[in-house]
Amino acid sequence: MTQLMPDSLSLLIALCLGAVIGLERELSDKAAGLRTNILICVGSCLFSILSREVAEGVPGADITRLAAQIISGIGFLGAGAIMREGEHV
Repeated sequence: MTQLMPDSLSLLIALCLGAVIGLERELSDKAAGLRTNILICVGSCLFSILSREVAEGVPGADITRLAAQIISGIGFLGAGAIMREGEHV
């Protein structure tokens, strides 16, 4: 609970950066626009915060495992956005 302000700030920064990326993609008329990028950035930040908090209570926990899975998931979403053409996949 002592981390509430820094964690809130991290989530706000993730939201803003996701919005910037999403807005650029919306203006370029590309897949994965504003909403998608905001959700990906905020979700990734939230999962990173949660993994850190959970790992503090577990001795020998490896917090990098969740970060690796986040990267894999974003890669999967990126591949889907690249393969999408108009309304067809």
